[in-house]
Amino acid sequence: MGDPKRIRRKFDKTKAMWSKERIESEHALKEKYGLKNLRELWTAGTEVSRIRRNVRKVLSGASTEKEGKEITERLIRYNLVKHGATLDDLLGVTQEAILERRLQSIVFKKGLGRTAKQSRQLISHGFISINGRQVKSPGYMVTASEEPHINYYKPIDLDFNKDDKAVPAPKAAETVKTAPETRENKEGA
Repeated sequence: MGDPKRIRRKFDKTKAMWSKERIESEHALKEKYGLKNLRELWTAGTEVSRIRRNVRKVLSGASTEKEGKEITERLIRYNLVKHGATLDDLLGVTQEAILERRLQSIVFKKGLGRTAKQSRQLISHGFISINGRQVKSPGYMVTASEEPHINYYKPIDLDFNKDDKAVPAPKAAETVKTAPETRENKEGA
């Protein structure tokens, strides 16, 4: 297998680490998408900045048009932009758009899990498949062609109506039960 490469971070930390507004907005996104930690959010932000940097290189003429076409095709494949998008449209890709394409978010949107966190749990425990292949990574980026093929990998009983059903109240005749007559009952009376 060879010598393992140096493991590098896939994210860049923010410059304003202790900004209150940034912290509040990041925690809101973390809760909305059911992320494990802020590193997953920072990874999406780094991916957006990488896309924007590459598009700016193409627009400035430092890179070839072929590279611009490859970037556009990749983003269309992941359904981040529409067909026929220009390079200027690629600059509008947001962090939320990247988070929406994660397997965890799509499983939640399809209704396979009740919450985003439960969707994450179903994926990591091996209950979700794409095209019949088990996928255990909640951060897997789903392409547009794979999206309709997301389903359960193995049978699971998620009783969605279990919490919604009200327990029927006992009938009046059932609530008043008399104890059978025993010697203790007769002596106490």
